[in-house]
Amino acid sequence: MKKSTGILLAVCLHALFLQTASAQDRKTALVPLPSVNDFTRGDDGWALGLGLAVEYESAYEGSDEFGVEVDPAGAVQWRKGDDIFFFAGEALGWRGLRSDTWLFEAVVGFDEGRQESDSDDGRLDGLGDQDEGAEVALQVRRAFDADWRYWLDGRVVTEDNGNLGLLAVGRRFGDQIDGTGHEIAIAVVFQDSDLANKDFGIDAEQSAASGLNETELSGGFRSIGFNYNYRHYVNENWQLFGEAVYEGYSSDIQDSPITRNDYEAEVGVGFIYVF
Repeated sequence: MKKSTGILLAVCLHALFLQTASAQDRKTALVPLPSVNDFTRGDDGWALGLGLAVEYESAYEGSDEFGVEVDPAGAVQWRKGDDIFFFAGEALGWRGLRSDTWLFEAVVGFDEGRQESDSDDGRLDGLGDQDEGAEVALQVRRAFDADWRYWLDGRVVTEDNGNLGLLAVGRRFGDQIDGTGHEIAIAVVFQDSDLANKDFGIDAEQSAASGLNETELSGGFRSIGFNYNYRHYVNENWQLFGEAVYEGYSSDIQDSPITRNDYEAEVGVGFIYVF
């Protein structure tokens, strides 16, 4: 989604709930970043947030078809000091803060794969369905100072069909310490040849079945991405959030017959009730 849409969305949400309680009255989140949800209110023990998200997104990676999807949002969390264990959707993970400026995270989740039916226009016919598979993500964020105004991010994702790496730089806006406000990030993404061909390659059998040219990709640079996050407490329990994501593909990926758009985009809004 284009930058202007994400910014306009955040401005509208902020104006709508301008009269709500100050976020500064709340307890400190593990890190004050809107992109890292924390429902614990700074306390040790169990926390729960449940809600819904409405997303307008690409039908599959490289698609020129877009659709609306409604998904559950929130997580079950357990906090002990500077460590949070969580279950969110199909992901189970841990994150921990060290020395006020280092955030580590490890997550085990699932890749839903791609189905021929993901394209209503039949663009994936003959390419076959991909099975859902497990993936492991390891992440390290380093803040330039304890208020997390600016930060660097490194991430590795490994799954059955390949590996992906990400390097990002981000900035948060506002003085909130409860994980609300605005945040932007710019990322460079790399992948190995196995993952590149899983998402955008076409082998001989798929070529014969689909009529698309056989395509084999090498690993390396995948894309440059932009991410915007917004989070806001309406009152003591209700939280609004928004996100916009844009990923511009490398020239090799753009040349794949699977790639109908030179980018992937998503914008979403939702609400969560924090118990």
